[in-house]
Amino acid sequence: MRPVVALVPAAGRGVRLGEPTPKAFVAVGGTPMVRLAVDGLIASGAVHRVVVVVPAELVETATTLLSTTSLTGGSMPPVPVHVVVGGAERTDSVRAGIAAAPDAAFYLVHDAARALTPPELIARVAAALQAGSQAVVPALPVVDTVKSVDDAGIVTGTPDRAHLRAIQTPQGFAADLLRRAYATDDGATDDAGLVERLGVAVRTVPGDPLAFKITTPLDLHLAEALLADGTRSPVAGHAQAVAR
Repeated sequence: MRPVVALVPAAGRGVRLGEPTPKAFVAVGGTPMVRLAVDGLIASGAVHRVVVVVPAELVETATTLLSTTSLTGGSMPPVPVHVVVGGAERTDSVRAGIAAAPDAAFYLVHDAARALTPPELIARVAAALQAGSQAVVPALPVVDTVKSVDDAGIVTGTPDRAHLRAIQTPQGFAADLLRRAYATDDGATDDAGLVERLGVAVRTVPGDPLAFKITTPLDLHLAEALLADGTRSPVAGHAQAVAR
């Protein structure tokens, strides 16, 4: 199995959560999101190494927080977790993560704010890469009607939602492809957007409602409730991954 390295940029501010620190370090059920996200990656049994990218002032905090990660990734040996310094923007942090793992065959770029992402979803993305896809993203059908509007807020159209998908993470890529995408200074709202500009087809696999992004206080309350009733547990996910 060719090595899969997970990159976890963890520098976004927690402003919309009402927190002064990066949201990746905001606790859900008593555990910081970044720890939950890393445990989920390892529990998938599909990741060989995790690189967490944080601001320079949080390297020591992150290293201490993640040093006790005990899940072993199913049948694989213990998965090393490395903390490196990121940049001013998310793209800079992903570049730093890529540079820290030059031996990867595939990269999974995962948002720490999607802290409840099921290990099974992560395994689906990695399996599609190992099977030959160059770029893979988890996707959910859009259930709301979506409108396009102009600068004045006037509706200009109604896209057919049958052809729309909400994209989640981790997003997976062949290593050479992601390096090529990040060799430019272009910006995009997600990593797949950079790859699309290279003319490479991006495959979708089924996403999961639990992989929602914890961005607002309402999201945080929902995540707390889900953890409280045992809906998402990294340990349970680990057990399922081992059983496969």
